[in-house]
Amino acid sequence: MKTFEAEHATLQEVDEYTWEIEPHDGMRVPARVYASESLLEEIADDLTLKQIQNVAHLPGIQSPAICMPDGHQGYGFPVGGVAAIDTQDGVISPGGVGYDINCGVRMLTTNLTYEDLQGVEEELVDALFEAIPSGLGGGGVVQGTTATIEAILDRGMRWALEEEYAVEDDLEHCEDNGFREEADSAAVSEEAKNRGRKQIGSLGSGNHFLEVQRVTDVYREDVATAYGLEPDQIVVLIHCGSRGLGHQVCTDYLRKIEKRHGDLLDQLPDKELAAAPAGSELAEQYYRAMNAAINFAWVNRQLITYQTRQVFEDVFDTEWQALGMELLYDVAHNIAKKETHDVEGETKELFVHRKGATRAFPAGHPEIPDAYQTVGQPVIIPGSMGAGSYVLRGGENSMERSFGSTAHGAGRLMSRTQAKNEYWGGDVQDELREQSQIYVKAQSGATIAEEAPGVYKDVDEVVRVSDALGIGDRVARTYPVVNIKG
Repeated sequence: MKTFEAEHATLQEVDEYTWEIEPHDGMRVPARVYASESLLEEIADDLTLKQIQNVAHLPGIQSPAICMPDGHQGYGFPVGGVAAIDTQDGVISPGGVGYDINCGVRMLTTNLTYEDLQGVEEELVDALFEAIPSGLGGGGVVQGTTATIEAILDRGMRWALEEEYAVEDDLEHCEDNGFREEADSAAVSEEAKNRGRKQIGSLGSGNHFLEVQRVTDVYREDVATAYGLEPDQIVVLIHCGSRGLGHQVCTDYLRKIEKRHGDLLDQLPDKELAAAPAGSELAEQYYRAMNAAINFAWVNRQLITYQTRQVFEDVFDTEWQALGMELLYDVAHNIAKKETHDVEGETKELFVHRKGATRAFPAGHPEIPDAYQTVGQPVIIPGSMGAGSYVLRGGENSMERSFGSTAHGAGRLMSRTQAKNEYWGGDVQDELREQSQIYVKAQSGATIAEEAPGVYKDVDEVVRVSDALGIGDRVARTYPVVNIKG
């Protein structure tokens, strides 16, 4: 049995790509890392291993606390962290969801090929950048009133359907049909609503983006066919979340929980793990507010989808339906939801915290769309703007190994500050265009520098490990053509 010695932990190899830290110093369950040795070296470079051990202290946590192969240091929980916590005698932790509630990704298919895009890349990137608000601060597709915001928070994608920004098929191909019924706009502060009111339908900044891609590889033809994917096809990947509204919801409830449940916080190794006991007033309020922010994020991505379809109609002088611009799937990767799982032979309702991790339910699971019942839930794993992204399907081992979860992306190697010291945005933009024919447009050169390809882990290796473990199986690989970001 191999041992991996790191600054903050000693890990034992349980089986290939599975490493475990035994409970010690108050840990209630083991901490488990899914990674190859090369990825584990990178994961051990920051406080990720310490953070996943801290997570294992939370009351009601079920074995094990998990770090995915793209794991890196975050707020409280590591990004790439999964914690399943009993809804009866456990807790719910905003740090296990993150500030960008329901940050997630969706992919649109088209019937265009890469050849159809050649010669119009510059027109397309300019048109998308003009039509889709991005960057810090305000600006959205819809400038909503308080009543609009509350309707979105309470109804999610159902609001978008009613307002003709969506079609029925969009809801059917979204996690939870784009609607969390536990959402309650009354649990969301006025400050959060005001921040969201000006950002309905916007990318934001940082690592959020819209990318037009081509399918370069197909690994499982039967699944790819079910997903509507084939080689050389053009697809669109949208990555963003709940913007300032979600950030404010997280901030509001962290402060409230720290004040009201300081006794619990004193028992935990890190105040960033601030959690509300299951059944408490704040746990119930946060859960309703978080679900409302989840609804907001789905509408946010839907309005970007609406704008994207309009741009493609204009550039290709064809209605979007005729271009085959259908939603393949929309999946969240910053979320905590009540789910039922088998734990040591007992069926339990759990708060499954996925912080930079993606739900990955296998074929036959009742919560995935009818169209994908026989092949498994689509999982979308974005890479950097200079590397491939992947479409996976929920693996048959995901329920047993990871509470139905897998990785969410490449995972950062470098902080934003370090990235800006190492890269110059204009140089990155020029190199991507000249060497890889990737057209990138952003609000600032600093954003491009922060998101340079060298800032991220090897997404190919992250996905290879997920596939080998059977928690998320490779279906197809895509490669950037056009990218816009804030």
